[in-house]
Amino acid sequence: MATRGGAAAGRPYELVVFGASGFTGHFVAEEVARVAAGAELRGSLRWAVAGRSRDKLQGVLDRAAERLGKPELKSEAGIILCDVSDPSSLADMAKQAAVVLNCVGPYRFFGEPVVKACVENGTSCVDISGEPQFLEGMYLKYNDKAAEKGVYVVGSSGFDSIPADMGVLYTRDNLKGTLTAVESFLTVKSGPEGYSIHDGTWKSAIHGLADQDNLRKLRKQIGHKPLPVIGAKLKRRGLVFYSQEFKEYSIPFMGSDVSVVKRTQRYLHTDLQETPVQYAAYATVGGIASVIKLMFAGLLFFLLVKFSFGRNLLTKYPELFSSGRFTKKGPTQKQIDGSSFTMTFFGEGYCEGQDPQQGKPNVKICTQVKGPDAGYVATAIAMVQAGVALLKDASSLPKQGGVYTPGAAFSRTKLIDRLNKHGIEFSVISKSEA
Repeated sequence: MATRGGAAAGRPYELVVFGASGFTGHFVAEEVARVAAGAELRGSLRWAVAGRSRDKLQGVLDRAAERLGKPELKSEAGIILCDVSDPSSLADMAKQAAVVLNCVGPYRFFGEPVVKACVENGTSCVDISGEPQFLEGMYLKYNDKAAEKGVYVVGSSGFDSIPADMGVLYTRDNLKGTLTAVESFLTVKSGPEGYSIHDGTWKSAIHGLADQDNLRKLRKQIGHKPLPVIGAKLKRRGLVFYSQEFKEYSIPFMGSDVSVVKRTQRYLHTDLQETPVQYAAYATVGGIASVIKLMFAGLLFFLLVKFSFGRNLLTKYPELFSSGRFTKKGPTQKQIDGSSFTMTFFGEGYCEGQDPQQGKPNVKICTQVKGPDAGYVATAIAMVQAGVALLKDASSLPKQGGVYTPGAAFSRTKLIDRLNKHGIEFSVISKSEA
């Protein structure tokens, strides 16, 4: 039987990386190897890689062993053969693990069989999906079953959306008073080699935007009431605006951060009676030339994604329609090494002792989350540390198992401390007090 946190007694592996031979999966496998050799877990973590091809999985371990200078890694980690299209093989994998790190996407097509196998076999599961329809669909379908089994299914545990979700909580915890509203601004920097993103992310965006109607229907099925607005209402900015804070143009961030943070705030308000925080997410895009280029590309994308022939074109020629930002090969190692991100949070609220329902906000705070390459390095760090938190911080997890956002699952754990130690840094930039 699974115990709290999914650390099932008597299982051969604590962490299993499923899809380790995929583009993102091999970064996650390498990060597990790095963490397993670190001070906290040195010699104690039992882990394995899982997928369809033994040769490819062995190749992942060989590459990690070479990059980390750990030749013994080739024999330390286990190999499990399984296929997302074979339920019995997924069940066999789940039975061998306390926590599965699922790297096989797009999750709307391949995610549910893994969640099902994990929940049915008492295994916790972490994914890096940025697809709201998948994330919220899994909540609707498996939350009660996961609670019965005492396991934790934690979605969006990569760059989408741990920096945003945990960043809002970090901002709240560092404000003296009641935080009521936060805006975040994402800035991504690339080196002289430029940057590209693997087209798996592109495909997820295509199918997600094409299926907005079904997402609305799903949310009606879930039937949540609107969250109460505490404090002054957060004003939404335009589709394109000049940010005085960064002296460049910005746009609303198109990822899953807003929906994930909202789900976390709903849980904290409903289950823990905490004040819900309003949230808006933006991304900086540069000067006017960048804005014009982005607008034309965006209009073409939104036009084509409405039709099946358009979606086929977008899927077949990602480089053409994304101006080279998305490619079938993904970024080179040099591009990854030269990339970094900064997410800056501007929060406002009410000082200690003041009723947030009365008057205007009178305290402000600015915080940051900074890290290496967002798409693959930071994603791997975040995912692995989420898995470690499930294993090591079990007493600080929600009392019941279920399908959770990162903030809901990890708000009382040491996840932020763990991330700080592994290269994703949370810091307070400034704060004003009444």
